[in-house]
Amino acid sequence: MKALPYILTPIVLIAAAFLAATIGVVNIPHEAIGAILKAKLTGGDVAENWQIYEMTLWNLRIPRILMSLLAGSALAICGAAFQSIFRNPICDPYILGISSGASLGAAIAIITGLSAFTFGLPAAAMISALGTLFLIIGIAFIGRQKSVKTLLLAGIAINFLISAIITLLMVVHQESFEQIIYWTMGSFASSSWTSTIILFFMLTACSIFLFFNTKNLNILQLGRDTAQSSGVNVQRTTLSVLIVSSILIAATVACCGVIGFVGLIIPHIVRLIFGNNNRTVFFFSLCFGAIFCLFADTLARSIVARSELPVGSITALIGAPYFIFLLLAKKRK
Repeated sequence: MKALPYILTPIVLIAAAFLAATIGVVNIPHEAIGAILKAKLTGGDVAENWQIYEMTLWNLRIPRILMSLLAGSALAICGAAFQSIFRNPICDPYILGISSGASLGAAIAIITGLSAFTFGLPAAAMISALGTLFLIIGIAFIGRQKSVKTLLLAGIAINFLISAIITLLMVVHQESFEQIIYWTMGSFASSSWTSTIILFFMLTACSIFLFFNTKNLNILQLGRDTAQSSGVNVQRTTLSVLIVSSILIAATVACCGVIGFVGLIIPHIVRLIFGNNNRTVFFFSLCFGAIFCLFADTLARSIVARSELPVGSITALIGAPYFIFLLLAKKRK
């Protein structure tokens, strides 16, 4: 029975992805999806009666669905890692200001016209996000006192600074205002096979590293002194996990913009259901985060006819009330 959730969750994930592929401005029959996938994977020809759906499914919908799954998984596992490091169940993966750094790069790309190039905007967002990360680490680890609290405070300060710079840029360049705002609210509309493959390899590599560190993270949750006495190199584990998680967050934000609440509420729900063992938390955070983002994106592209909503607005509409509920429930206890 203990193995049942590990079997059922991936099955639900695959079924949800298949169902999402049928829904959209153009509803695609199940039979067409099966026939097109089979033809693409085996190198055969798509039957003539299903060819009208081929481009929509293979070039637009499948990359978008895969990107939503990857982004949801990435944000959720990073949220779980951050919550373990900071020993705070309501810690968000954007807390160090990585999303603000990426948003600054995206804003500059949009204003300067770099976004017109294929990878202009994602590249600018990624470089800016990583630059922000290393700036925060540099500020936090200058001098003798090196602590996670200092890192957190440096992240918050830089976050506010960058947000102010972005606001000034939008005021000065009002012609780009709408585009910048829409990007910062998150969307999978521009997903491609190339960006999906890049994020897949990033997620795989970073997830393997995080799973490799689950034992140390479990001990860290007992306290830094306990971890130190148990032989855990606290500073190295903390810094390496934060850097790897932040790089994955930067890549995710660069691909699809800022999507909030996924990394906050999904690991929290997983911990409530399955406990605090990070090996279990990471696995189910990957799956639940993917399902949550897929659900939000399916709503975003189908709830309004001939238009779509930013995914970040959907996740916020679902996540914010749940977060308030958690705070009220905690207050009652």
